Amino acid sequence: MTHTIAFLIVLISAASVAMMMAPAERAEAAEAAGAAGPQVGHMVYFKLKDASGAARARLVAACKLLLTGHEGTVYFAAGTLAGDLKRPVNDQDFDVALHLVFASKEAHDRYQDHPRHLKFVEENRENWEKVRVFDSYILPIAAQGASRAPAIAE
Repeated sequence: MTHTIAFLIVLISAASVAMMMAPAERAEAAEAAGAAGPQVGHMVYFKLKDASGAARARLVAACKLLLTGHEGTVYFAAGTLAGDLKRPVNDQDFDVALHLVFASKEAHDRYQDHPRHLKFVEENRENWEKVRVFDSYILPIAAQGASRAPAIAE
């Protein structure tokens, strides 16, 4: 328990220091970390033939097993539809969502051809009724901070 609390304090302290940095400093830090160019957001939405809770859980587990840890991955998450969020703008025509952010287009392209990604597709596609993929170029938060316009007082 004490290790967890100490870890959280260190994490919060680091986040606080990063937030106190000026936007230009955050951009310089991102550039130094190799995150200056656009990243690729790769969002995949699966509609399943068998949409039972067990089938959804199996697909999420397969995502975690085969799609994590690829070189150049900045962010990974997989989960199921938040069925209780039913605003008119919410698209609910999916069962499982996969969210990946890659450091670059090259990292995304390597992922697409990687044997573990190909194995994931081969082992799971039989239960896919529909798959929608949304790829976009995105800027890291630190890089966005450098070009962000100053807030306007109301």
